[in-house]
Amino acid sequence: MRSMIHLLSILPGRECGGNLTKASCTYDNNLTPIRLSSILLILYLTPFVCSSIMLIMNRMTKDEQVRVVAVLVEGNSIRATSRITGVARNTVTKLLIDLGIACMKFHDEHVRNVRVRRLQCDEIWAYVGAKAKNVTREKKEIGWGDVWTWVGIDADTKLVVSYLVGGDWAMDFMKDCAARIQGRVQVTTDGHKAYLTAVEESFGSDVDYAQLQKIYGSSLENETRYSPATCIGCDMKVVSGNPDPKHVSTSYVERQNLTMRMHMRRFTRLTNGFSKKLDNHGYAVALHFMYCNYVRIHQTLRVTPAMESGLSDHAWTIEELLQVMDAMTPKPAKRGPYKKAASNSN
Repeated sequence: MRSMIHLLSILPGRECGGNLTKASCTYDNNLTPIRLSSILLILYLTPFVCSSIMLIMNRMTKDEQVRVVAVLVEGNSIRATSRITGVARNTVTKLLIDLGIACMKFHDEHVRNVRVRRLQCDEIWAYVGAKAKNVTREKKEIGWGDVWTWVGIDADTKLVVSYLVGGDWAMDFMKDCAARIQGRVQVTTDGHKAYLTAVEESFGSDVDYAQLQKIYGSSLENETRYSPATCIGCDMKVVSGNPDPKHVSTSYVERQNLTMRMHMRRFTRLTNGFSKKLDNHGYAVALHFMYCNYVRIHQTLRVTPAMESGLSDHAWTIEELLQVMDAMTPKPAKRGPYKKAASNSN
């Protein structure tokens, strides 16, 4: 308490005579000398600096938002995005959440009645928090563990028609695909058994369905590389309808899986950039597919998949992507008049 009292006694106009650069101001009882400028910074400037930082964090300009999104969609983590843009991590995360929710809603409302001739479906593995074998029961209840992302892509337009983040949800995923596609379609999946029932119940008889099972060779005994075994062949199985054998393939959707691992740090193997929350994992996936469908120019098509499929007449900019978020964000309501406090009169 004595130190604090003496600290207040050496403010400008007191013992130091208001000289901010004077370094001879000391405590009593042989305390370590402290520069007055440092004392003033601690006592006066720090609260205002912190409040200013919080104000900047909560109110990013449109240009700052564009920079943050542009860095995120190119495969950078939250921390890397914060270092590159100078925006606080919590602010980057908040923008990702708001934009991810908007992208999910926009995709659900607008990617409908799409004409698809060839649909390729696949699932890609990732994990939240830790791999399933290392997750405790308490952590599993909050979403930690293995998570699968189910993807359905139009082989002609490269449009991601449907995606689903969760567990072994083949039925829900295929029903969502069927609800967004207009007309008869040829579907190709891998040999996952869950697809057999899911495709039949979702599309009925209005589908030409085939499975493509890859055959892998055995790895060498001393092989220690972190890589899959070599594919030595494929086994095609016609499940229903009359699929064209020339177009029974999962190459495009598997290439999309590679794009996901390259453009979302959460999917990159052997790093610590994995998702820590399941919800944020889903928001990042929604932003990625919105960006790939509407903003990113496909190198082969020379247009965006949304343009190729007729969902858009131009390639979007990131500013337009942010406008979707702004349009779906509820505006604060106008404050009503203050109510006068009731007076108790006797």
